[in-house]
Amino acid sequence: MPIDPRPRRRSLLATGAAGAAALLLTGCSQERPTAAERRLSSADERLRRAAARGSAALLARYDRTLAAHPDLAGRLEPLRADVARHVRAFGGTESGGPGSPRASGSPGGSPSPKAARGTGAGVPADPGRALGALANAERAAAGALTRALDGAPPELARLLASVAAAGAVHVYLLTDGE
Repeated sequence: MPIDPRPRRRSLLATGAAGAAALLLTGCSQERPTAAERRLSSADERLRRAAARGSAALLARYDRTLAAHPDLAGRLEPLRADVARHVRAFGGTESGGPGSPRASGSPGGSPSPKAARGTGAGVPADPGRALGALANAERAAAGALTRALDGAPPELARLLASVAAAGAVHVYLLTDGE
């Protein structure tokens, strides 16, 4: 008696029913987030916003230093570009538009890079001291990110640690390894 290679109707129906049941169970298992999950998500968002604000403040400081000392552009522009990427990595924007992190408590947010370059307010007149002040700002920002690691979710902790490490490298480059 020859064996029919085609699947039987009963086995097809059983497989289809099992697949449909699996899909229904999977769809039903997607419940609303628990209170603990909502707290973690909220804490994650607060950490990201704080890191974006800190990076935006540092970016504004680079812009003010560049405005006061355009001769340092060759040295500062690559570091400034890194800080701008950090702002974006934390979900902020470089401009002072809606949704951007605020560099200070002012309601208008951080100034745009072009606007900030127009003012050298708060920047030492001596280029060496200006670099030192920028290095201190980088050091403080890296320290804040390092402190934020405690309790950060793993993905965000990796980002915080990477940006803090980049800040430490910036300090080294700004101080010539002193």
